[in-house]
Amino acid sequence: MDARLTAEQRELRDAAARLAADLGPKSVLDLADAERAARLEKAVAATGWRTLRSDGASGVEVALVAEEFGRGLVDAPFLGPSLADDLRPGAPGTTIAAGGTAVDAKGCTEAVVLDGAEVRAGDVGAPVPGADLTRVNAAITGPLRAVAEPPPEHAARWPALAIVVTCADLVGAARGAHALACDYAKVREQYGRAIGANQAVAHPLAEGLALIEGSVSVLRHAAWAVDELPAADALRAARIAKVYCADAARTVCETAVQVHGGIGNTWDCLAHVFLRRALASAHLFPVRLEEIDLGLS
Repeated sequence: MDARLTAEQRELRDAAARLAADLGPKSVLDLADAERAARLEKAVAATGWRTLRSDGASGVEVALVAEEFGRGLVDAPFLGPSLADDLRPGAPGTTIAAGGTAVDAKGCTEAVVLDGAEVRAGDVGAPVPGADLTRVNAAITGPLRAVAEPPPEHAARWPALAIVVTCADLVGAARGAHALACDYAKVREQYGRAIGANQAVAHPLAEGLALIEGSVSVLRHAAWAVDELPAADALRAARIAKVYCADAARTVCETAVQVHGGIGNTWDCLAHVFLRRALASAHLFPVRLEEIDLGLS
């Protein structure tokens, strides 16, 4: 495996980062800004990134966009539609279903799920409450209907892609929360100096950075494995990545809340938005330690 990104992949990552920085929410109040959300949706739709897989993109490239969108708390649908595109190409307005719910369903009319070797679809209904403030989940109305039957190899490989994309979102949320906490630690002063100068703050932030670097490594391998390893090995790599990234992201996001002190427990602090997104992604296509045969510390 060559872990280095190609020039095209770096450009894709940088473009996704710029879009997230320009139009992603900068505060909790921004999440209710309909004008900003509309501009963000228009920009994401114009990129064509929701159909990366049907356009021939690798798992690494889908993961790069998902990671940057998680870091920027992008609240336009991407995770759901991009995974649905791999199951049912050429069906706009489609997202995925998980646990009987349409996931990342804002603006979508149909949700698909892989049922064995068959793709089944249902209509998207009314939104349902959820912890994640940046993604809308919805009920599925009516019975599911068969819409496609992908090749067996594709059906066996898709779960690895689904888990990898959620891992990328987790890594992005961790990176965003860590950056938010570091910026705060540099400017918040107590007793005449920045709180980041205190070991009680600096050490957890340093440990968080180490967790993020480990997450990036295991994510890159799993994303590469989606297309390069046999389906069973790709799924195993994805499961290992999910266990590590979910635990790391939760730790990093909770640390960000703690670094902010009292304000970190208020609604107006973005730290809880990162934590909510991380928890939601951790529970999407969840993985248990019993499903992998390699112990992790």
